[in-house]
Amino acid sequence: MKEVYCAIDLGATSGRIIVTDRDAISRSDKKLPDENQLQEISRFSNAMYERQGMFFWNTDALWNEIQKGLRLLAGREDLHVVSIGVDSWGCDVVFLDSNGQALAHPRAYRDPYTNGMMEKVWKRMAANGDLGEGQKKVYQKTGIQMLPFNTLYQLYACFEHHYEPFEKAVHYLWIADYFNYLLTGEMRNEYTLLSTSQLLSWYDNGSVRPHLDDDLLAVCGAKRECFAPMVQPGERIGLLRKEITPFAYDIPVIAVASHDTASAVATVLNRHIAYLSSGTWSLMGVVAEQPVITDDSYRLNFTNEGGVGQTARVLKNITGMWILEQCRREWKEQGKDYSHARLIEMAEQIDKTIAAGTIRQPLLFNPDEPRFANPASMLREVMNAMGNADCSSDLQDALIVWTIYHSLATRYGEVFRMLQQLTPWRIEQLYIIGGGARNTYLNRLTEQAVGVPVAVGSTEATAVGNILVQANQVTA
Repeated sequence: MKEVYCAIDLGATSGRIIVTDRDAISRSDKKLPDENQLQEISRFSNAMYERQGMFFWNTDALWNEIQKGLRLLAGREDLHVVSIGVDSWGCDVVFLDSNGQALAHPRAYRDPYTNGMMEKVWKRMAANGDLGEGQKKVYQKTGIQMLPFNTLYQLYACFEHHYEPFEKAVHYLWIADYFNYLLTGEMRNEYTLLSTSQLLSWYDNGSVRPHLDDDLLAVCGAKRECFAPMVQPGERIGLLRKEITPFAYDIPVIAVASHDTASAVATVLNRHIAYLSSGTWSLMGVVAEQPVITDDSYRLNFTNEGGVGQTARVLKNITGMWILEQCRREWKEQGKDYSHARLIEMAEQIDKTIAAGTIRQPLLFNPDEPRFANPASMLREVMNAMGNADCSSDLQDALIVWTIYHSLATRYGEVFRMLQQLTPWRIEQLYIIGGGARNTYLNRLTEQAVGVPVAVGSTEATAVGNILVQANQVTA
């Protein structure tokens, strides 16, 4: 019977339950499992849904899928589960009542209810109502990139709109925290997940000590008593509840690096290279011993999130495969189900057509523009950004794909150069991890854009990092 670690990896478009052999992983020996050493127990889709103009995550459906996967795992007589860890995306919060029941599905970070909320928070944070002063004060405390979906602005939107689940809440749990609670009955706020919220200050009397900031809690109407005790990656939360699934033995649930990017970055063992975690979002950065909160990092709008071992993940969020995946969804509704391999072929076809002078190269765009956050039609938004693209109708889809890939690569190059400005050492390599690492065409464009060699890591880096933290805790 094999002893395995189990990762429950929840992303904004899909979730999966993955296990790997206990002997396949060791951070101390810089030994990570190969792709063929990861065994997928189940995989399921995840998507926002809209109701009355509001966007939510169906956490009930996700919980049903998690339980199904665990039942499948419990039925495997050849596997013995050593521990379980859960990771998820950040920023979104589940509000619970005094009985531990969710008051509503959590609002999704792409919900437009946060539009205009950043400026209102900055104004409230400034002594004289000056937006620039308030914005800088928030950044100096948190070191977090200014993004409208940060939890700080979500909570302020709930406060201003008198959102009933927020006003009645007795507990706040982030997504992975919530599923850890359902698995164990124990409420905890995991540090790397909480660090994405823009509610933590890094410094206390000049020393690095991340903590909930009273000024930020007050400005967004959050109640300190609603937060659970904060735990670090590697701490045990509790035992899997017996009624969840029919395992015949006790299984500890570990607080891994519960923010999915923090788990993915845990696989980057060399801190003198940059990483690009490529998925629905692309996140480019470095692992640092201390946060980088300077005038330059503020001007360039870089973030400082918590990492494994009290490190800081100095990075920038970039809109990643979201744009292309939304276009694929619309194409599929039109009866055109393009595979990822076919998308690359389409882009390569446009390379040849442009080289032959048959069509002009279209305008590129900045994928981080707010217009691409959650438009009614991504295809229409991309075509508007391309301008009057010179192509026949049979090349239109291929030209859209080509433009998205080249726009992403160009943005990667811009962010890489910003990152190098903030990093005291020379960055000699970019390490691409996550599902986007499979895209050889985009990787090639990225290498040209950043000007340093690109290496490709695990496409399941989040699950590997999740398991890596479990392995270090369990074997300690």
